[in-house]
Amino acid sequence: MTSALPEVTISEADGVRYLHLGTPWIQGAMRIDAPLAIELEYVQRMMAWLLFRDEQIAARGHAVQLGLGAAAITRFCHGRLRMRTTAVELNPQVIAACRRWFRLPDDSSRLRVIAGDAARFAAAPEHHGTVDALMVDLYDHEAASPVLDSADFYGDCRDLLADGGVMSVNLFGRNASLERSIDRIASAFGTGSVLHLKPTREGNTIVIAMKQVTPAPAEVLARRAENIETRWKLPARKWLRMIRACRSPVLQPLPALPPA
Repeated sequence: MTSALPEVTISEADGVRYLHLGTPWIQGAMRIDAPLAIELEYVQRMMAWLLFRDEQIAARGHAVQLGLGAAAITRFCHGRLRMRTTAVELNPQVIAACRRWFRLPDDSSRLRVIAGDAARFAAAPEHHGTVDALMVDLYDHEAASPVLDSADFYGDCRDLLADGGVMSVNLFGRNASLERSIDRIASAFGTGSVLHLKPTREGNTIVIAMKQVTPAPAEVLARRAENIETRWKLPARKWLRMIRACRSPVLQPLPALPPA
């Protein structure tokens, strides 16, 4: 029931507006004078899926965000990448706050914000095969562990993706097991299709999972990273140094990545 959902609160400091869900934990942020920029480092890293799509089609197709936060990803995909964008958020207060305080546009032919359950959206057959970039950031108000973290859920996420699609997942929390979560993602996507970035200082680890994507050589990744930095001002060359391949149960560096 929506009545049991946490209250949304807003704070501001040094030109940045923050979203909270009844606790001091930051659930999202926006620099007030640059609303289309992505303020938080881990949210920037959620865009690392761009490295694994050919630059000619990277920003084409349908982007879906599960868990709205302060709408940074949705604003970026819709406003900067110019993709058709869908966001799914359980708490209607978060949607209202994003519309009032975080520059989230109204729905249009290219933007749809759904007040609903991400698990139901992911499991719905009519959505399967329709998503090119899927970003999953689902945490409760205490930011303790992912709200959805089962092998079945990650299987539904894989089904959401069209062939060539890429998913990024934020894994963070005091009670979360990174290894267990990566194993569940790998069980859905296949070990060779799952990568992760080194954790941020705050402890956010971004996992990348790909569906029917041919691995790109290092020189192609370097070219894509440079293109991402030039076009969209994201630190993609830095991401290359952080990428690790999943060799369950051991996570190992990718070989021969170029320096950033």
